[in-house]
Amino acid sequence: MEAEQSFSDICGGRLALQRRYYSPSCREFCVSCPRLSLRSLTAVTCTVWLAAYGLFTLCEKSMILSAAIFITLLGLLGYLHFVKIDQETLLIIDSLGIQMTSSYASGKESTTFIEMGKVKDLVINEAIYMQKVIYYLCILLKDPVEPHGISQVVPVFQSAKPRLDCLIEVYRSCQEILAHQKATSASP
Repeated sequence: MEAEQSFSDICGGRLALQRRYYSPSCREFCVSCPRLSLRSLTAVTCTVWLAAYGLFTLCEKSMILSAAIFITLLGLLGYLHFVKIDQETLLIIDSLGIQMTSSYASGKESTTFIEMGKVKDLVINEAIYMQKVIYYLCILLKDPVEPHGISQVVPVFQSAKPRLDCLIEVYRSCQEILAHQKATSASP
């Protein structure tokens, strides 16, 4: 079963949440951000190239135009490959673990897997960000030395920064799977 719902991020931008239910013990959540706007890309490129052309007319050195074109192209490729994330995915399987994937605008993907035995809980936490309180979903990892302690906090959907209503949808569904996993591991 697949469902898609529209939400917004902390800045008011549009996000899409896709929920895929593969089985009662396996669910996937994809938060998609809007693609790179051609209008903003054109505006930045034109601004850089006009500034370079202005310097060219003052200095009459063609190296300035070549450098502006080269720097703009390198900057764009770097932004698409290392910064702009189009989609973040959280896949939770009660017997295996949690997989988080970030898909960049260039097609590059970054994946992190956390074994279910290391997961203590999944919580919604709050933080102060740019003079406002925001909420984020995070995974609490068990401390191997202290059984009731937490060794690490792993944030989920770091780039998209969805608002609380979106996080609650993901949280409730993940808690169902975690409760199912805890019930099956506790029973003999």
